[in-house]
Amino acid sequence: MYTTVQVHDKHFIPYLSEAVIQEKIGELAAQINTEYAGKRPLFLAILNGSFMFAADLFKQITIDAEISFIKLASYKGTKSTGQVLTAIGLDIDLHNRHVIIVEDIIDTGKTLHSFLPQLHHQQPASVALAILLHKPEATEYPLHIDYCCFSIPNKFVVGYGLDYDGLGRNFKEIYQLQG
Repeated sequence: MYTTVQVHDKHFIPYLSEAVIQEKIGELAAQINTEYAGKRPLFLAILNGSFMFAADLFKQITIDAEISFIKLASYKGTKSTGQVLTAIGLDIDLHNRHVIIVEDIIDTGKTLHSFLPQLHHQQPASVALAILLHKPEATEYPLHIDYCCFSIPNKFVVGYGLDYDGLGRNFKEIYQLQG
């Protein structure tokens, strides 16, 4: 069993084990492999938080597929800044491509709500969202989530790519803020 951790000034308790995370990702990958057979989807992973999820998911994709990355940011510390910043742009033509956006977490939904119109402007054949974590209680900008590993309470989490001011991304598990 993994133990409580401290990141900066905050304490986090175990929430999702590595085994549980990997099992869910396997289920999601199997579903995508079936539904996208013959479509050669482009996985578009949103950095920084989704890098572990994207890597583990993509390793289990058995159909022809590509992956690319874009950096969108709206967090500072444990709170959303309310501003969506694009740090690294998309440099692949999406016209008539089946795009699967890979994101670590949706809480308010503002980041993807702000980004999706830019994506649709390139006229992809389809756009689907594959999300590791969703906080339904925090969602202010409803989005259609096609694939979701876990719905979680509106509590701050770290680990498995998610950070608190830059630290905690390297944990194999996901921890929830204590208290």
